[in-house]
Amino acid sequence: MPGAWSNGTMRLFVLAFAGGVWLLQQQAALLAAPWLAALGAGALLALVLRHWLQESALTRSAYLGFRFAGRQRRLITATLLVSAAATFGFVWAAGFAYLRLADELPAAIEGKDVELSGVVAGLPQALERGVRFEFDVDQTPSGVPPHISLAWYRSPDATDDDASPLIPVRAGERWRFTVRLKRPHGNVNPHGFDHEGWLFERGIRASGYVRPRSAERLDARVWRPAYAVEMLRESIRDRFRAALPDASYAGVLIALAIGDQQAIDAGLWQTFARTGITHLMSISGLHITMFAGLVYALINWLWRRSERLPLRLPAQHAAAIGGFLAAFFYCLLAGFAVPAQRTLYMLGVVAAARLWGREVAASRVLLLALLLVLLLDPWAVLAAGFWLSFGAVALLFHIGSGRLGPAHWLVEWGRAQWAVTLGMLPALLALFQQFSLVSPLANAVAIPLVSFVITPLVLAGTLPFLDPLLSLAHFITAGLMAFIDWLAGLPLAMWQQAAPPAWAVLLALAGGVWLLLPRGFPARWLGLLAFLPLLTVVSPRSLPGEAEVTVLDVGQGLAIHVQTATHDLLFDAGPSFSADADSGNRIIAPYLRAMGVRALDVLVISHADKDHEGGAASVLAALPVAMLKVSLPFEHVLSVQPVPQELCHDGDNWDWDGVRFDMLHPGNEPLSRKTNDVSCVLRVTAGGRSMLLTSDIEAVSERDMLERYPGNLAVEAMTAPHHGSRTSSTPEFIAAVAARDVIFPVGYRNRFGHPREDVVVRYVESGARLHRTDFDGAVRVGLGSAGIGFRHERDARRRYWHARPIKLDP
Repeated sequence: MPGAWSNGTMRLFVLAFAGGVWLLQQQAALLAAPWLAALGAGALLALVLRHWLQESALTRSAYLGFRFAGRQRRLITATLLVSAAATFGFVWAAGFAYLRLADELPAAIEGKDVELSGVVAGLPQALERGVRFEFDVDQTPSGVPPHISLAWYRSPDATDDDASPLIPVRAGERWRFTVRLKRPHGNVNPHGFDHEGWLFERGIRASGYVRPRSAERLDARVWRPAYAVEMLRESIRDRFRAALPDASYAGVLIALAIGDQQAIDAGLWQTFARTGITHLMSISGLHITMFAGLVYALINWLWRRSERLPLRLPAQHAAAIGGFLAAFFYCLLAGFAVPAQRTLYMLGVVAAARLWGREVAASRVLLLALLLVLLLDPWAVLAAGFWLSFGAVALLFHIGSGRLGPAHWLVEWGRAQWAVTLGMLPALLALFQQFSLVSPLANAVAIPLVSFVITPLVLAGTLPFLDPLLSLAHFITAGLMAFIDWLAGLPLAMWQQAAPPAWAVLLALAGGVWLLLPRGFPARWLGLLAFLPLLTVVSPRSLPGEAEVTVLDVGQGLAIHVQTATHDLLFDAGPSFSADADSGNRIIAPYLRAMGVRALDVLVISHADKDHEGGAASVLAALPVAMLKVSLPFEHVLSVQPVPQELCHDGDNWDWDGVRFDMLHPGNEPLSRKTNDVSCVLRVTAGGRSMLLTSDIEAVSERDMLERYPGNLAVEAMTAPHHGSRTSSTPEFIAAVAARDVIFPVGYRNRFGHPREDVVVRYVESGARLHRTDFDGAVRVGLGSAGIGFRHERDARRRYWHARPIKLDP
């Protein structure tokens, strides 16, 4: 009937609303409030006009003088609905964004000592030399955001054997700290993870560290609902660790119980990704549904055993309420991640329909869950899990709808695996540039074991006096992991490729829809052809005679990718962050994969400092390297694979695709005992334009190069020696190099104060333009006969939540 809220209308509205929310998150800046108000008013007007058009089967416009036929009217009303819904989504997300941006740390407080008090708001996570935790501020000087992230490090004079130099920090405790804070800031690289967006979505508007000897515990427990949940989660984690002190997979069981993904080792995550079972090794929608279904069946059975209870409330109604409450409790334990929210809202819709005695279409259940997620968290669209979670469930609903025809359960299972694998392939390649070829086999074994055996044992083990069940769960997990490790070790377990362009992803999605049309639809196989561009895409490269030099944003360190038409060189590998994380596995390897680099022709490790060689082992483990050039003795082995090595030395040169590479340093004679003075220095020349990669050379090395290359050091661009330290960039060297563009590879508010102000002044006075990775993100430099070009990744990927550091004039 006209104006009815049909399934089709609802689908259009929710999908358009989601599109508007997504569009807002792509903006570099927010529209002003008056413009947003005008958009909202326009959307309301569009809905009124749509309602007016639907009131009659054939409407004559008194002013426009023409008739709307049925098809025209439907098209116009659908357009009005989509426009209004998308605008509502855009305005709704913008309102949330304005509220969150208001919680900005004032620049005057950044880097200053601030005394504040508040409550530990989440599970504390152990660091190598300390602990990190989220903190709700309740008493503070004006301007500090209400939700921040703090790290509390061990005393510098604490020994490695001293395991507990800190007072233990536990969830739900109130503390008073003196802290130093900074605004959220993350590395910005091509195809890289948006850490600032992740912090923004979580409401963390500042981060910092606790100053030594400034902590005071005020209350051991703050009894608020959210803190009580976190206390419960932490107590369960402690019990699991005590029950399984040396167990290899205790972290997996903790993640299955309380959603603490930090409990799983980084190596295990790589194994899970390689076999396509990452979605199982934490609390997933499947686990929540299984648990809710188990509680539903138990309550239904017990309720029917009573003579009086069914008279007061039907058994199915009681079971629906109990199942939903069980799902809600499990979601709280999970930390309320997007997959858990989606499942909870879907179960809530089903439970409500059961209570009202109505049948609800599967598509409507999913769309209502989508709408609720976006209404409560408009930034959910930034998470890969959002797209994968809703996409996978939509595909499963499609398969379960019977559109592909009923068949034996084994055939239906195979069709579901085929549909999910096919449907998720474009998203996985777009988001991660890889997917597991052994995933169907791994999931065929892992899904029933994890969902119906291991997870129930883990949940039962959370109860008092049932710790032995955890040992049984771990035994079964160990058996499963033996099979998973075997699959992960297969040579062709993982497909990796360059990041596909958007048009190839959309074309593959359309091909997947075509393939999954109902049986009997003609030429469904043609959908496979739509996947060919996605799987055969080749990342664009420089032309012969040209080079692209990318100074990656790795924080306080150095990593530079030099690419010619057919060759790739990596100059340094950035810093190490922790025992499990470094620039190699967090930044460089994903970047190279997304760029389509399958092997490195040369890896240069300029010298032995941790901020230059910290990620080398991860790079060598991630992809083949043909040659390793180092400034260290040959016995300094970084490789986990046999790689030919040779020392950097003055006079070493080669040509790739019309691009010349000259090693200018170190010379034959040692200059000092400092590792900085043996740094490799490389000059790249393409089309008559040159760039100098200076690593960490200091004044003595600069003088040595001036003596060995008098009048032959001039280039168009360079990286500032030693990140802009006072020990480097002498006036004589700056004048001899005469670079018009200088790049400072530095970390945001780094502890060394790089680049030093007097060094910056020297370069400014020389007439150079300055670029900084902490302000500009990764800096791409194009060298060729047409000239030299620059691209700042932070400008290219600007979003409204990204930090805009103020570039102060020296």
